[in-house]
Amino acid sequence: MSSPSFLVRHEFLLRRLHSLTGLIPVGAYMIVHLLVNSTILTGATVFQKNVYQIHSLEDALVIVEWTFIFLPILFHAILGVVIIYGGLPNVSSYPTSANFRYTLQRATGMIAFVFIVWHVFHLHGWFHFEWWIENVAKPWNGANFRAYNAASTLGMAMSSWAIQVAYAIGILACVFHLANGIWTMGITWGVWTSQAAQSRALAGCGIFGVLLAVVGLSALFGAATVDVDDARKDEDRMYHVRVDSGDVKENTKKRSADRPVIDSSN
Repeated sequence: MSSPSFLVRHEFLLRRLHSLTGLIPVGAYMIVHLLVNSTILTGATVFQKNVYQIHSLEDALVIVEWTFIFLPILFHAILGVVIIYGGLPNVSSYPTSANFRYTLQRATGMIAFVFIVWHVFHLHGWFHFEWWIENVAKPWNGANFRAYNAASTLGMAMSSWAIQVAYAIGILACVFHLANGIWTMGITWGVWTSQAAQSRALAGCGIFGVLLAVVGLSALFGAATVDVDDARKDEDRMYHVRVDSGDVKENTKKRSADRPVIDSSN
């Protein structure tokens, strides 16, 4: 008789790590990410300040991103596919709300992962290598975001209605997957065990999901409606102030994806 597979032997631990990484750091990062992006509604200057703060980590930013964002996302997504492969949605036989959420949780998980992969490529190009950015990412409409021109390049990247629709679908999929995942995580970890507690938690998670969806779609709206020319002027001014103060040096040695786009007419 063959011995159980690694996944079967460690199913208890893997499922809890799966639910835990979905909340921390992946879910927590998504909340912060959407909140920061929504500040574009307050103007290009505030948004640029927030982006400057994030990119003040400089070369360490790549290490932080892979350690606390990309690797946990990959672990959560790959294990999620394994869980989905072993699951049998019975929504057609038992069309209850719980079964619909069961199916949506898995469907939105797949959509969210595809969206995140495309989103990172669309704005950042996946890999921070000069050759890759210039010869692969940009020709395929990737690496559209520049840290020194945060609002203006984000606005240009979101100018297409098709891109806006794709982002709206991706954001809503991510939000539902997180909100409903928090509810299922509470059951997995024994936080709410009674029917009454689960009902209260479901309502709370629903409210949280609606609020986060509003934040996410507001960020998308702000990016899609930004005045690119006005934003570029603010960004140029802020960049020159930072150069004059010594916070940054002229970017002659920086990658093309990082160099600021300066309007020489200003």
